[in-house]
Amino acid sequence: MLRPIHADRREEVLPVNPLYSGLVPAGGVPRFQLSQQSMTADAASALIRDELILESHARLNLATYCTTWMEPQARELIAECLDRNLMDHDQYPQTADIETRCVNILTNLWNDPDGVGVGASTAGSSEAAMLAGLAMKFAWRNRRRAAGLVADRPNMVMSTAVHTCWPKFCRYWDVEPRYVPISEPDYCVDPDEVAAACDENTIGVVAILGSSALGKYDPVAEISGRLDRLQAERDLNVPIHVDAAVGGFITPFLDPERVWDFRLPRVRSINASGHKFGLVYPGVGWILWEDRADLPEELVFDCELLGGCVPTFTLNFSRSGAPVVAQYYSFLRLGFDGFQAVQHTSREVASFLAKEIAQIPGLDVIADGVDLPVVGIRVRPGEEAMTVFDIHDRMRRHGWQIPAYYLPPDLEHIGVLRLVIRHGFSQDMAEHLLRDLRTEVTSLLQGDSRP
Repeated sequence: MLRPIHADRREEVLPVNPLYSGLVPAGGVPRFQLSQQSMTADAASALIRDELILESHARLNLATYCTTWMEPQARELIAECLDRNLMDHDQYPQTADIETRCVNILTNLWNDPDGVGVGASTAGSSEAAMLAGLAMKFAWRNRRRAAGLVADRPNMVMSTAVHTCWPKFCRYWDVEPRYVPISEPDYCVDPDEVAAACDENTIGVVAILGSSALGKYDPVAEISGRLDRLQAERDLNVPIHVDAAVGGFITPFLDPERVWDFRLPRVRSINASGHKFGLVYPGVGWILWEDRADLPEELVFDCELLGGCVPTFTLNFSRSGAPVVAQYYSFLRLGFDGFQAVQHTSREVASFLAKEIAQIPGLDVIADGVDLPVVGIRVRPGEEAMTVFDIHDRMRRHGWQIPAYYLPPDLEHIGVLRLVIRHGFSQDMAEHLLRDLRTEVTSLLQGDSRP
């Protein structure tokens, strides 16, 4: 996020509670400059806490997919591991081994047929997506050059509902994005349109296992089948990367029969966010390739700066090992049955909300939690008494953070509200949400336009 420089407010000081007057430096605490003097740890933490109370309660934030609660034992582990540099394998070999274990757990969870792949933790799914895209671009370039062909016009085919990280990748690394629009009533891409957008310069197709906008799954198996036909018809071998930032920690537990992962030979890499439904605080992501050959050697660097020789292919270098340890804690703590129970509860609450919201006059449910535990709502077509933005504003008065936005092209005329039901959002909380939603929608339909 770009932040402005407040040159005209350089001398501004923070407002300080009179009770702290003997604890902070004389003359106050500068807002945009370092104070000349130090202060006690208690005073510094008190000032910051006073500012943070202005933020909403994280458990009422239905906008974010990110985990907002972990057990005290996990928090303690995180605090103990914050000083461990994940890249320093020589000094922290157990932390590095824990990362390897997590990669292997995910390899098995995502049904790698032979277990000869490779992977790593990342700062989040955005970094993981960048790495997946780079691997596809380098592999495509190497294939083109080996065949004596020009390799200077790469493109990537993806849904209009992809996360912002994918347009970022294309812009940062000079790849043409080819967008396939989502359409009603499924709000996902048509496999035939995906295949039609591919050509000899396509480095890969990105399939989404749970869109950020509505939590809808792309038909990965159908896309793979259509690309198989494309290869048979035109000899174009286009790999698939699955962006499972959200669904990678949902589908294996709730829909194990859905084929979307390494069971499809065309799926060469998968990313996921541990800090979403992986039940870990931000930030940790994961990137896996089905075969070591899918990660071009040009992307791997040997580093000897910290002792020993450590191969690295992530964009970031030094990172705390705490998020990786927290991910391993979640794996150990819950196991398969525990993850299944947690995710099932979230989906049950989402389904309950969807059924109840569908009964509220003026609202239509367009995502009912059948894929991800996400509920998408729109104002019924023809209803002019309110918009989703009106509902968003009204619900904020009750403390609820429910994002309102327009869908991507070609459905940008549809405004939606999205409710992400995470671990810890209980049936009781859902009842309170429904009560407030019914109250505010009824008020809007009756013409109450109070600010």
